Amino acid sequence: MEMTGAQVVVECLLEQGVDTVFGYPGGTILNIYDELYKYQDKITHYLTAHEQGAAHAADGYARSTGKVGVCLATSGPGATNLTTGIATAYMDSSPVVFICCNVGQKMLGKDAFQEVDITGISMPITKTNYLVRDVDKLADTVREAFGIARSGRPGPVLIDITKDVTAAKVDYEPIPQEKHSRTGALGKLIRRSSTSSLLRPEPDQKDIDILVDMIKESKKPMLICGGGVTRSRAHEEFREFARKVDAPVAITLMGGGAMDGADPLATGMIGMHGSQASNRGVDGCDLLIAVGCRFSDRVALKPDSFARNGKIVHIDIDRAEINKNVQTDHHIIGDAKIVLERLNEKVPQYDHSEWKEYVFSFPTETKYDLDENGVMTPKEILATIESMVPKDTVVSTDVGEHQMWAIQHFHFSYPGQLLTSGGYGTMGFGLGAALGAKAGNPEKTVIHITGDGSFRMNCNELATEEFYKLPVITFIFNNGVLGMVHQWQDLMYDKRYSQTILDRGPNFVKLAEAYGMKGARVTNIEELQTAITEALEEQKEGRGYLVDCAVATDEMVRPMVNGGTNITEFLLN
Repeated sequence: MEMTGAQVVVECLLEQGVDTVFGYPGGTILNIYDELYKYQDKITHYLTAHEQGAAHAADGYARSTGKVGVCLATSGPGATNLTTGIATAYMDSSPVVFICCNVGQKMLGKDAFQEVDITGISMPITKTNYLVRDVDKLADTVREAFGIARSGRPGPVLIDITKDVTAAKVDYEPIPQEKHSRTGALGKLIRRSSTSSLLRPEPDQKDIDILVDMIKESKKPMLICGGGVTRSRAHEEFREFARKVDAPVAITLMGGGAMDGADPLATGMIGMHGSQASNRGVDGCDLLIAVGCRFSDRVALKPDSFARNGKIVHIDIDRAEINKNVQTDHHIIGDAKIVLERLNEKVPQYDHSEWKEYVFSFPTETKYDLDENGVMTPKEILATIESMVPKDTVVSTDVGEHQMWAIQHFHFSYPGQLLTSGGYGTMGFGLGAALGAKAGNPEKTVIHITGDGSFRMNCNELATEEFYKLPVITFIFNNGVLGMVHQWQDLMYDKRYSQTILDRGPNFVKLAEAYGMKGARVTNIEELQTAITEALEEQKEGRGYLVDCAVATDEMVRPMVNGGTNITEFLLN
């Protein structure tokens, strides 16, 4: 049947099972928005306050549902406003398809109004991208983009379409998703790794057998649960593997929820702000098995001495990650879920009680002294929140001290429960991501944990929250400073607090009220409990809520290991 390019785009979204998109319109993408107007009964569009908010919302939707997120924007500043969100998704391997429209073909390269080379700009931060100048290739391009975004190591893909292509006519033949070519209709390569596969690569059985023998020889095994376990939804297989090996499990920032934080084998977070149990366990083990972990500089702070007393085994879907940061003794290339299934078939039950007793002799969480002035500690705040919200509550964070506190003290129990910017460290990620999660999981409670610095970044998305009745409960850890940077200045810059004091507005409770929501400023646990009770009641009515929590300015994230040192050289305990 004959359709315009804009119709083809929307029909292809329906082929992919898309029913939710986030975005912001503009001149070059108006043809697509005109078609979306006609498809309102099939696709829900959320208009955000800013394109960056739309990007984070699509990302949060993807992470929390396991589906591919979709984000739309116009050319020029609309497209470039997406780039922080694209990079965030790329660093954390989140599958999002970004669709932009550019000026007409005859105007390309002429510095036309709102023209930008978004494919050139986004090349390093996407798995692949496209500039569509031929309407005959449009449908296959969209299909392939979704295939690449969701398969192998997931990640963002960008499609830029010239405006005249969205208006041009073409014969369109619908193809159900299950009949799409596995290798991609256009044969596009994935830039992220020259050897990446569009499929889930099957592991080599010989590599599996080698690891089985290594486990047999080990007396002090340790596991790392990384983001790859989360992305693959391999949590059940990973937990079975951990129980069979009977090994303590350290959890990366992106692995939160893949291993239940309350599991008896969980030692807490690893790395710069990792627990003593995690860091000392990794340092003392004779065999370290890292699953879906890329050994970033916040985990392997000093690569040469990382797990220095043991052999390192790396399981990852992306061959490009192997030996990139840490030299391994053995590796297995494959999807975490498949690899763990194969291992569980081969690994017998072990008992490493003596080793576990040693590892768990160290703290798995930070202990806080009660403030003599009654100021709430981060652990008190998070323990109170966790005790009062439903167990399956989705938690979105921004970046900073509050982020580390949340990972340390909130016990995440399933993949997609924790939404955080781990690789890129994007302040302002949290609220948009929370809204995307709520759109994708309307039956769940969604909370947003942020700091007074991060919240200023994208607090304009309160307008989106209120208008669409996407009730999110925002908790601000308000210490009056840019906390993490302030902490570094305190410890390493002789207390020269250059531009980190936030002695200025707004009044966050009044800001929430300006957007039609209630809020409360709390200074003790009793006030916090009252606020949470009211917030949960407001949520039932489709209204969000903001809780401004007073935190001591000098409260720090502990433990802390300085960059470039061994993970047991704690600067703070």
